[in-house]
Parts: sequence; structure tokens; C-alpha cells
Amino acid sequence: MTTLITGATGFLGSAVLRLLVAEGREVCALVRKGSDSRNIDGLDIERVTGDLTDGASLKAAVKGCDALYHVAADYRLWIPKPKEIYDINVDGTRNLMRAAGEAGMARIVYTSSVAVLGLGKDGTPADEDLPVGLGDMTGHYKRSKYLAEEAVREMVSNDGLPAVIVNPTAPIGARDIKPTPTGRITVDFVNGRMPAYVDTGLNLVHVDDCAQGHLLAFEHGKPGERYILGGENLSLRDILLTLGRITGRPAPGVRLPNRMLLPFAYAAEGWARLSGTETRLTVDSLRMARKRMFFSSAKAARDLGFSSRSAEEALTDAVRWFAENGYFKSPVSAAIQSK
Repeated sequence: MTTLITGATGFLGSAVLRLLVAEGREVCALVRKGSDSRNIDGLDIERVTGDLTDGASLKAAVKGCDALYHVAADYRLWIPKPKEIYDINVDGTRNLMRAAGEAGMARIVYTSSVAVLGLGKDGTPADEDLPVGLGDMTGHYKRSKYLAEEAVREMVSNDGLPAVIVNPTAPIGARDIKPTPTGRITVDFVNGRMPAYVDTGLNLVHVDDCAQGHLLAFEHGKPGERYILGGENLSLRDILLTLGRITGRPAPGVRLPNRMLLPFAYAAEGWARLSGTETRLTVDSLRMARKRMFFSSAKAARDLGFSSRSAEEALTDAVRWFAENGYFKSPVSAAIQSK
């Protein structure tokens, strides 16, 4: 069986790829021309050049493959040209799934996101079944992932597409090259760029555990069903305190009201549009931070056998990798180096 994987050069995709290779699977990675391939260099895999916006390349990529892990996505919380994110996340997903169906794929795992799910009241962990609609989605990333998942579910229902859906929370760990927004919290904290924090919360999952959840979904998941792949629910304050213990850096003690940062977010987005640069502070990210994004992986644990390690272990692995790869301005504590 040959397995095709998208997003293999990225953070989560490369973790899934490495597990597939470790299990002895024959793997073909769909790689965009010019992609940073450091995460897959040296691995015994086949590479095919293609792009989610290029239908012909997708048809060529699925040929001869029996299984698919579609992990790739445009994961930006702010984008100057929103059409780009829909082209990749929605149209690209639909085109790839159609090509996979026509090729007779036996099994598909589609990587969605908890961003498409509803949130529990008062920070209670949400599950896969909370009612939510497109109007509840904040920002283009969440809307694009919601529409993409709906497209997959529709093809499962109408066309018999053998696709299982997984909804990762916030992966953290090694090989976060970009880094992702979650990894950026770690880098900014260690580099002293977080003098204050907002009252929000995240569910952190070790990237390798999340990757293992993908393989479990492939083996045990039911087509059309969604499974949250998460770890530990923590407030942002607790995440920063944990990073402080790991690195020896002091955690910020000042909490800023969300509304105080909104004018700065509007200004940052305006400057980004004028200068053609990216911004970390966005209006949508502040709106999302108004609620604690806590989730339960009970369904994945029950139906798939999924489990995850502690957030502290995930953050420790992330800090170690960032330190070894030059993301920090100064060395972290000796403790992290010796673990």
C-alpha cells in the first residue's frame, strides 16, 4: 500500500510522515515547488511536486496510491488577500478529495481543526457535537476550515468517500519551522517579547501524539466522523508559568484586558497591508481569545485508543528544539539542555 501525504514539509505533517516511515509504509509526499524541505530531508520517501491549487498535479499525485493523509492547510490567522486561504483550504481540499475518490482510495484521513467546533460555556471543554454554524466562525482561517470540513463530510455522505476527520487542538513540539502561532508563543516568551498576557486558554497536544492520533484514526475511525486530538487544557497564564519553569525565564505578571489591545491590532493590520509584511497581533486572534479554547478528546480515547502526554513535556520538547535550532536570542537554562 502506497500512502500519499500532503503538508509533509510542515510541522504536523512531518510528524505524521515520520510515523508512517517508522511503520514501514511506502510513502509519497506531495511537495510544493520551492518548499522548505528540511523536515523531510533524508527520509526514505518518494516526492511528487504539486499544489492544492493545481488540479492536474493532484490527479497525477494520487495515481498508484491506496491511502491519503491530507494534512496541508494555509494556517494564517491574518492574510492580506483572503481569497488565497479559501483557494487552498476549501477548493484545494475539495479537488484533492475528488481526485482521491476517482482514484479509488481505500482510506483517507482529513486533518480539520478544532477551530471549526463550538466552544463550551464558561471554559468547559467542548466536544465534537456542540452545535455550531458558519456564522460562528471568527476570521478567514476558521471559516475556510469550516467550509472545507463540510465539503469532506458532504462527499462522504453523497459519494461514499472513505474519509475520517480529525480535529487537532494546538500542537507543540519539535520541528515547528515557521513557527506556528502556538510555537510563536514559546519563541516570543523566551525572547522577552511577552511583557503581558490576555485571559485566554488553549488545549496543547504534543505534536507526536497528535500524529499518532492520525494513524489511529486511519485504523479505527469511522468515515464521516470527527475526532478531537488534544491534550491538556491550560490558561495562557499557566502556559507561560510552565515555560518559565522550563526555561528559567520570568513569566509576565501583567494581564491586559482584551479590548485594550484592539486599537493596536487594527493599527498593526493596517501597517501590514501598507508594508507587505505579516503581523502577529490581529483583530481576529483577539476576538478568538475572548473565550478559552478548551476541548475534550474523550471520543478519540474511547473509539481510537488515543492518549497524550503532559503539556509540560510537549513544551519542553518544543523549547529544546527551538534552542538547538537558533530561535532564541540567548541560551535557556541548563536544565532544559540536560533533559
